[in-house]
Amino acid sequence: MTADERDAFLREAAICRVATVGADGSPHATALWFVWDGTSLWLNSLTRSRRWIDLERDPRVSVVVDDGGKDFLSLRGVELQGRAEAVGEIPRTGEPVDELVEPERLFGDKYANGEFRYDGRHGWLRLTPEKTVSWDFAKLRR
Repeated sequence: MTADERDAFLREAAICRVATVGADGSPHATALWFVWDGTSLWLNSLTRSRRWIDLERDPRVSVVVDDGGKDFLSLRGVELQGRAEAVGEIPRTGEPVDELVEPERLFGDKYANGEFRYDGRHGWLRLTPEKTVSWDFAKLRR
């Protein structure tokens, strides 16, 4: 995918798969909602989850966003690798944090009819990719 195609794809896709490393070295992969701001992938995660605990101990993460159907040539996706960092209070209760204005607006628009809600159970993780790989098998037709 081109950079513009990746951006559009990441803005539109609904679910990502987050892979972390457990304390014993085992991989752990979970589905999660996310938003893309053009530079970073923002994950709104339960703070009392294995994913959060794994990332507190070892911030290395790989995230896959993909779609496609039964047709091989319709498969496309993006993998982002890097280190996740918590942003804002943990869990998030709504204290003003300039860095979170845009991710919370994007999240509200994408998943909650324009309104982001704080539940005191989730927190924000930011992944600014160190490595990005994308694929779009529809381009194989060309």
